[in-house]
Parts: sequence; structure tokens; C-alpha cells
Amino acid sequence: MTRSPTLGSERMRMRMAELSAESGVPVATVKYYLREGLLPAGERTSPNQARYSQAHLRRLKLVKALTEVGGMSLASAKAVLSAVDDDEVTPHEVMGVVQEELGGIPPTVSEEAADQAFAVLDEICRRNGWGELPRDHVIVANVVAALATAGELGHDELAVRLEEYAHLALRVAELDLETVRGLSSVDRIIETGVVVTVLGDRVFAALRHMGQALISRDVLRERP
Repeated sequence: MTRSPTLGSERMRMRMAELSAESGVPVATVKYYLREGLLPAGERTSPNQARYSQAHLRRLKLVKALTEVGGMSLASAKAVLSAVDDDEVTPHEVMGVVQEELGGIPPTVSEEAADQAFAVLDEICRRNGWGELPRDHVIVANVVAALATAGELGHDELAVRLEEYAHLALRVAELDLETVRGLSSVDRIIETGVVVTVLGDRVFAALRHMGQALISRDVLRERP
């Protein structure tokens, strides 16, 4: 089952050429999205014509946001939007799909280094009440791979500071979820959560780099 009533409830008013012009998405790409299921079908007015609503325009803009700004592949965007449209999937489960698609395939690292990195991460999470970690989860695997790789390069600073990073990450997550408080529409809650997660990654990474540029002027001004 899908949440299609949201798309179908608005007044149909645009032909495909108008939808393309309004969204900035080429007609050929719109047709591709329709074939691939990223965009729901319009209301047929003839065998070769259909009309589209403001909701279709909004969906096209969401696809662009996920792929062009958020950096998702079309396959990942399709997986996320399929979860968004499924009315049997909870907002929490949709967020899980988003995180898995953003995580991708974790890189391979040596088993010994991964074991050491996981032990550090697991201890910190247990100490802070985050519960037992599913080691095979893509998010956990990505953290472990990054810590293990840094350790193999002789840089243990990330592991030493990991608990501080964890506290900061939890605060950022709290700020993210504040965006959905007070929203009454399930569709709006889900879309907001998806957008904040995907685009929030880009915003936070950019802000972090801006901060590093400011601080490094003092810390890294001269060669030691």
C-alpha cells in the first residue's frame, strides 16, 4: 500500500512540458522518473496525455534535492521514496532506509583493526546508554572502518576523541528531530525527516569545514 492519496488529492493542472519547465527537470528525465517509479503517474486525459499536480512538482524537487544536492544515487533515492510512499512503513523505519542508503557499502578493513575499533565504539555506546550495537549495520560498519583506517595510519586521535564526537552527534540529532515536532501530517513528518537528514549532512559537513578554516588560521599558521 502507498501514500498515493497525497499526490492524487491536489487539482491536476499541468501538462508534462509545464511540469518540466516548473521543476527545471528535462522532459526526458521526467519520463525516466515515471518509468522507474520515482514519480507517480499523472491523471490520464488521453492515451498519450496526462496532467500533473503541484504534488508531482514537489516530488520532482525532492528527487533533485536528494540526488543533486544530497549526493544520492537514483537507486538510493528510489529506495527512499519507495519507503516514503509505503503507508505501512513508519517514519522511524523510513529514516532507517535513508541512513542505510546514505551509508552505502562500508569499505573493507583488516579484521584485527576492525575488532579494535568496534571495541572502542561499543564501550562508548554502552557507557552512554546507547544500547547494544548491531555490528553488521551499515552505520556501525562505516564508523568502525573509519576508526580502523585511522588507527592503521597511526592516527588514534579520532578514537581518543570519539566520546566527545558522540556527544556532539547526539545533540545534532536532537536538533534534527526538533524539526518534526508539532507537525501533524505523517507525509510532512516523513518528508521533513528525509530532507533534514540528507541535506543536513551536507550543511553540517560544510559548517564543520568552515569552522576548521577559522580555527586553523591560529592553530596551523606556521610550520612547527
